[in-house]
Amino acid sequence: MRVLGIETSCDETGVAVYDTARGLLADALHTQAGVHEAYGGVVPELASRDHVRRILPLIANVLARAGLDLRDIDAVAYTEGPGLAGALLVGASVANALGFSLGKPVIGIHHLEGHLLSPLLADRAPSFPFVALLVSGGHTQLFEVEGVGRYRLLGDTLDDAAGEAFDKTAKLLGLPYPGGPALAVLAERGRPGAIALPRPMLDSGDLDFSFSGLKTAVALRARAGRSDGNPLALSDAVKADIAYAFQEAVVDVLVAKALAALAATERSTLVVAGGVGANRRLRERLAIELERRDAQLHFPELRYCTDNGAMIALAGALRLAEASTGYAFSVRPRWELRTLAAA
Repeated sequence: MRVLGIETSCDETGVAVYDTARGLLADALHTQAGVHEAYGGVVPELASRDHVRRILPLIANVLARAGLDLRDIDAVAYTEGPGLAGALLVGASVANALGFSLGKPVIGIHHLEGHLLSPLLADRAPSFPFVALLVSGGHTQLFEVEGVGRYRLLGDTLDDAAGEAFDKTAKLLGLPYPGGPALAVLAERGRPGAIALPRPMLDSGDLDFSFSGLKTAVALRARAGRSDGNPLALSDAVKADIAYAFQEAVVDVLVAKALAALAATERSTLVVAGGVGANRRLRERLAIELERRDAQLHFPELRYCTDNGAMIALAGALRLAEASTGYAFSVRPRWELRTLAAA
């Protein structure tokens, strides 16, 4: 069975074809970073309009690279939520229009479930059950995963998620959009121990997260470094030290909570998914800690850490039993992953 996957939840248009017998056949991604850079963040209306422009050419490109025709597709999967309402509507309308015209079933996929299952695209895929650290956009969560749709929430973010804190701190330091990757690059030039920052909720005794206080601590430290209170006027060296200290604080918390979740569930496999999962320092630290514990660590490939169509096509293939031919589509800008039922 061949599933066409469409992802349009935010600022990236992703398309892929997944074959249940052969795996991923082809995928393509268009990022809107250049569209939103001038505004320092995603502008929803511009995001929706760009999805409209890009989605059909991307579908044609992916089908051509897979050596397929639209008639060879057995089902269409699309991101139903969460995300920007207008952006979601683009993917949902195209997916259902294709399904209707071809007489093929259509599957609405939870965006975070796509991220959660994305490590299954790797050659060395994890086996159920496992603990998942989901660090994507506005979400920083820990789940115990027993199978597709069988997710038990262990810990959640109480305010700013890790990805949000990266982006807001980067903006505070005057770094270009998208800020998270830029901050990680800057942190490589920072000096260990030059600046001290807190580790929020590190010793809270639970598996929840909070990064708004860390962001505030960075803002106060940055302003204190200039007599005029303007953090953008800091020297490049001080900015690098702040970036280093910030990244270390976030990684310390993520690693500690992930290890605590493994201990609490008595699992020996950790899966890390979402955009922050591409962070090199986080990968290094987790690899060291899990090797010490003789536990398994799985990440998606770097290109599948950010939003992409491959993870949606895969999730659709795993949920073919739920495919619908009603074509009365909907989008869910707010949708809790823990409300999903098993496939």
